[in-house]
This record gives sequence, structure tokens and C-alpha cells, in this order.
Amino acid sequence: MRTYLVSYDLANPAMNQPYLADAIMTLGEAWARPLANVWYLRTDTSQDAIEGRLARLLDEHDGLLVQAVREEAAFRNTGLRWFRRRRREEDQSNVVAFPAPADAAFPQGDVLDEPAPLRAAS
Repeated sequence: MRTYLVSYDLANPAMNQPYLADAIMTLGEAWARPLANVWYLRTDTSQDAIEGRLARLLDEHDGLLVQAVREEAAFRNTGLRWFRRRRREEDQSNVVAFPAPADAAFPQGDVLDEPAPLRAAS
């Protein structure tokens, strides 16, 4: 598995940035985003295949850099946190539950004293 640096410069960020982010996150086994337009991607996918997949989401005025890197890097005013791609078999549900308002009607007259704290999905 290789680690790649992926960076882009978009002429119109609002138009394609969400699609690029989604594509990057699905291309590898793990990813990190230390800066707004800079990503690290761990994958078995080739550098050319990564470039080909992401290039389809760019227009003629956008720039893209895909480069194989070593694990070492120096950081200032940022951090590096790796995330793993979610696998379908691990996803039991994509439902997010929100606490009901205290005055909500429940079938057996139950009363919700305090909403349960929200937790991020793991």
C-alpha cells in the first residue's frame, strides 16, 4: 500500500470541492486532510488511476497534484489525523437518531426527562 499526496487548486471551489473530497475518500483504505486542499491517501490504486479518477471532476482551469510520498512530514499550525474508509459490512445502519422534544407525545404516555447526549458514529 502506498501513501500519496493529493492537492488541488480549484477555480470555482464551491462547484466541485464536495465531489473531489468524496472521490478522494473512496479511492483508498485511509485518508487524512491536514489542509483545506491537501490530502494524504493510503491506497493500492496506482498514481495514474488516482489522477484519472479525480481529473474527471476538474475543469480546464483547475490544478491537480498526485505524488507518492514517504511517511515523514513536517507540520505547522495543522495536524494529521488518519480516517479509515467505512465498509458496507461494518455499517449496520446509517440512521442518525435525534432526541425528541420534551413535550412530544409518546404512545404510552412516556415522558422524556432529558434528551440523550448525541455521540459521533464510530
